[in-house]
Amino acid sequence: MATDEEQIRDVVSRWHVATKAGDLDTVLNLMTDDVVFLVAGRPPMNKAEFAAISRTPADAPRPQFESSQTIREIQVAGDFAYLWSELSVRVTPPGSSSPIERAGHTLTVFRKVDGQWL
Repeated sequence: MATDEEQIRDVVSRWHVATKAGDLDTVLNLMTDDVVFLVAGRPPMNKAEFAAISRTPADAPRPQFESSQTIREIQVAGDFAYLWSELSVRVTPPGSSSPIERAGHTLTVFRKVDGQWL
């Protein structure tokens, strides 16, 4: 059986793979219903808002995503854990040759729900 740290690393890996593939349903299944995204300069964003801005209509081209993440620390305390990392994301909108790039440190809080880290 994988350790808690290995399971959390797997969640991060699945998130990146699903995002690159445009598999929003998998990404949404990797987060709790009460997730909150905190981004500097923007109001907090919940799961429904994340889904709404991430969903691409079936007949529309989708943006291309590239990302890399270096995990610096994972700490587990019971059914809670945090992950400190350096994240780099590059999004190229459909029909554009000018990608949008964001990079910096992140802090992610995980909760174990029904035996799974989300």
